[in-house]
Amino acid sequence: MISAFTNARLIDPASGLDTKGTLIVNNGKIADFGPDIKVPDDATVTDCKGRVLCPGLIDMRAHSVDADAALAGGITTVILQPDQTTMIDSDPVVERIRRRAEDTHTVNVYPMGAATRGMEGKELAEIGQMKASGAVAFTDCRKPVSDSQVMRRLMEYASYFGAVIVQFPQDKGLANGGIAHEGEIATRLGFAGIPAMAEVIQIERDARLSEMTGTPIHFALISSREGVEAIRAAKARGVKVTCSTAPHYLHLNDNAMEGYRTFAKVSPPLRSEEDRLALIAGLADGTIDTLVSDHDPKSEDVKRLPFGQAAAGIVGFETLLALALAPVHAGKVDLVTMLKALTATPADLLGVPGGKLESGAPADLVIFDPEKPWRIDREAFRASAKNTPFDTLPVQGQVWQTIVGGKTLFSGE
Repeated sequence: MISAFTNARLIDPASGLDTKGTLIVNNGKIADFGPDIKVPDDATVTDCKGRVLCPGLIDMRAHSVDADAALAGGITTVILQPDQTTMIDSDPVVERIRRRAEDTHTVNVYPMGAATRGMEGKELAEIGQMKASGAVAFTDCRKPVSDSQVMRRLMEYASYFGAVIVQFPQDKGLANGGIAHEGEIATRLGFAGIPAMAEVIQIERDARLSEMTGTPIHFALISSREGVEAIRAAKARGVKVTCSTAPHYLHLNDNAMEGYRTFAKVSPPLRSEEDRLALIAGLADGTIDTLVSDHDPKSEDVKRLPFGQAAAGIVGFETLLALALAPVHAGKVDLVTMLKALTATPADLLGVPGGKLESGAPADLVIFDPEKPWRIDREAFRASAKNTPFDTLPVQGQVWQTIVGGKTLFSGE
């Protein structure tokens, strides 16, 4: 089957292409694209009416598949974290997740495996076997690998298999017992704080271990100005480090906790306004490599509790693109730079298909109107839970169609 998407603003963040034109899909693959493409006579034609057509979003950090919500957010590939009911710490679990994703024919799903057994930070998990079964990276999720010797062995072992290690940048000792950013708001609300230095210490230790072993390291969810500066300094020394952040750290600061709002409880915590602005600048200049949703559906049973007892986490699939576009509309980040952090860079880091417009590549695409205004409504979410601090927020930029393997699986119409 041949499909033609005409009158589109074609953006390929991998190459920097940004032009008006047509894209042809044949048998689930991109056949051709550009400004002067002839539409085959037997093609099914979709007029994009000037909307952006780019590679489907690749979300490097999600705690649930939530396929319908992902597709509504323009996400064609979900990277599932290992903190599932059945932990992803063995090759049979990896194989089961990959097989289930292939059988359902919806959003692409690739698991990250646990870096250590039971995510306990003591013994290395079977990285080689899990990678052979389809795991794309290895992490202990929100548990940093604290033991330096274990992390060194993990890096050396991963290097042998060409595996990607993802570290949660938070020193366990300094963060112990903390539930909020250490600052004025936490003091006034009576919360135990987590200093930004907890992030810096973890980054600097593991950057040095990366230098020692020659193994790349990726840091998930940078949240502070000091963290951005530590990553920037490591990159300047030639260390093989990459990092990500999430839209809620670009939009909110610790003022969002006022009134003990548990929907603003995330891990790492929301930090100061200075930190928020530094993260936007870090994304703009390439210090921060990827943007993730950190999609983590939580029921009201575990969110509507006293702040100290409430679970951390928010849903993020359906708001990922609109929230990511806010710094673009504000003139702080270039559109192609932002889209690259959501497509080409995560594809390259993890070695997964997609992330670029290329003849022969999978036709995993999103079409969106970057200017369309709408208001976030948690009750309209397709996600399995509604825990968001952004309910009723006016945003700009909405997904029109999400296409996976050449098939339109979500349509805003």
